[in-house]
Amino acid sequence: MADDNTGGAWDPIVTPWHLDEHIPAFPIPATASEVLRPDLPAGPVAARMSRLHRAALDAVTPAARPLVLSGDCPTTRAAVAGLQRRHHDLAVLWLDAHGDFNTPAISTSGYLGGMALAMLTGRTPGLFDDTLGLRPIPDTSVVLADARDLDPAERDALSASHVHRVPADPAAVAAALDRLGPVPVYLHLDIDVIHGAELPGARFPSGPGPSLAQIEDCLAAACATATITAAYLACAWLPDHVNDHATRTTITRLTTALGANLAWPSHAGT
Repeated sequence: MADDNTGGAWDPIVTPWHLDEHIPAFPIPATASEVLRPDLPAGPVAARMSRLHRAALDAVTPAARPLVLSGDCPTTRAAVAGLQRRHHDLAVLWLDAHGDFNTPAISTSGYLGGMALAMLTGRTPGLFDDTLGLRPIPDTSVVLADARDLDPAERDALSASHVHRVPADPAAVAAALDRLGPVPVYLHLDIDVIHGAELPGARFPSGPGPSLAQIEDCLAAACATATITAAYLACAWLPDHVNDHATRTTITRLTTALGANLAWPSHAGT
């Protein structure tokens, strides 16, 4: 049973990175409690990401109710590792146009951002160092919403798994969470789950899909059904679009649906 602070104030934490690349223009809310800018050593991408993820772990662990704004999905592993330090059991609600269920063995591109959910479920051993102490989330504790854009081998891997797949529909999301029982839920949202026409400048647009309003309803339904102990928003826009007015409006709407109240600096770009 969750013993957490659902309905409590969110602690916005910003990780303005895509993999190991810093995004200087990433939008920073005036209400952010922490912004991660660690120095990353030269070296392989995975080693640099491991250093970034350790910094994210240190930021998330003490936060009462973390709300992570990031430029990618893999930093999610640090957020979950932090939550596992106070929750023995944890479920995951993952809203994404992609499955993020590739592994180094089946990925056609080797893109690490497409492996984030596979990382959480223990399918990428040895890819990063093990200093986070991340425990694999059981497939049966994962709800994957939408995932309309899958690679063939990734589709097969998901079909062979026990991950619960649902459409990005409020009723379907609520029913799936209800079936998991009273366990704290980590909510992960990649903005590309939204219909591509509503996301100018998206890094990985995925064409027709649920509207922004429908995703807002999904988030509200999740919060009404489950104990959302932390949330993560992957702001996967291209660097020259990530701080557009439309981008910030989308982030504001999504986080408001979670019950957060972000404020932007008066000098934020237009």
